[in-house]
Amino acid sequence: MTGLLSPSDLAGPRRGTVSVGGRVLAHPAPSELLLSDALASVRVLLTAPFEGSVGDLVEVSGRWRGGVLENARVNSHVPAPTPSGTGEFARLAWSGVAARLVQRARLVQGVRAFFETRGFLEVTTPVRVPTPGLDANVNALRSERHFLITSPEHHMKRLLSGGLPRIFQLTPCFRADEAGTLHEPEFAMLEWYRAWSDYHAIMQDTEALVHQVTLALRGNASVEHAGRSIDVTPPFRRLSVAAAFQKYADGADALMLAETDEARYFELLVERVEPGLARAKKPVFLVDYPRNQAALACASPQNPRTAQRFELYLGGVELSNGFSELTDAAEQRQRFEEERRQRRDARQPVYALDERFLAALVEGMPRAGGNALGLDRLLMLVCGAPSIADVMAFPAARS
Repeated sequence: MTGLLSPSDLAGPRRGTVSVGGRVLAHPAPSELLLSDALASVRVLLTAPFEGSVGDLVEVSGRWRGGVLENARVNSHVPAPTPSGTGEFARLAWSGVAARLVQRARLVQGVRAFFETRGFLEVTTPVRVPTPGLDANVNALRSERHFLITSPEHHMKRLLSGGLPRIFQLTPCFRADEAGTLHEPEFAMLEWYRAWSDYHAIMQDTEALVHQVTLALRGNASVEHAGRSIDVTPPFRRLSVAAAFQKYADGADALMLAETDEARYFELLVERVEPGLARAKKPVFLVDYPRNQAALACASPQNPRTAQRFELYLGGVELSNGFSELTDAAEQRQRFEEERRQRRDARQPVYALDERFLAALVEGMPRAGGNALGLDRLLMLVCGAPSIADVMAFPAARS
């Protein structure tokens, strides 16, 4: 590396004359500085007293020896305020955000390597679309006459119909009325699809991915969340929704409730089942959802009241949502119309049908499996952060 360095560039072995730029974090003696960026600091011993203050931006040149920049002189000096708790430097350097952004970059690199070695093609699809998804529990954000995507699912399935066999994407997604430790109105989604496959293969992808990136970032196969250690070594447990309600909700009939009392179904899922899953020592795939809770998944051949949908829970955090994908255009249209009816009854915005997506199904989409995984949630778990806002450069509160 040549040219001007930052303090974090000096972490490795280096000798000789170097030039370094950074912020003055401390000025303990007239000719001594602690020069910092958001990731590291370096002690600087000057040949003359420094005529400046803590917070100033300076460039210095000197001899790097034994972890100290000696015989240094100031090349440039820009006065700046002392860092405060409300400023960007304090937020990144002192609150650990910068270190988590380094982990975020490593996570993204690891995700790309995982899929590329398995023959997946990385794709980019629009984030501004005329028709958003129709999930009854998700509302889209408007962008003039269009909407920001809540998921790239429809466009990625159109690529499957066009003949791309294995695809993945890292993309921002947007949802209205999202707030809390696990929600932001803008968040990062990892989504991937395998043609000629099903949700069993996608679950195998998912557990292998979580295991591989956890090893890469943490050096071991466990994550810490809510004071507990969770082992992410595959295989993960598979538990049907029906069995989970039997186990954690006093034997309640999940399929019957989903069909006749949806409000009670969700109440028990949130208040009883999910806390039960949070106590598990390993991640759990909750599988085989009631059919009316899986608008884009195909029905199970073993039980047509259920669909081949799964969600991955890690430490009680819902991490991903995957399917054996529905490919029948007529049935998909019927399900979309039902979703529109439910949205209308709930006085939610009712979106138009995505006719281009439906046309792609008519053209012919191969059987496939797919998954949508919350990248911010995965990073939060791997880093041991308290919320997804803590692993973002600019969460909504700081945007």
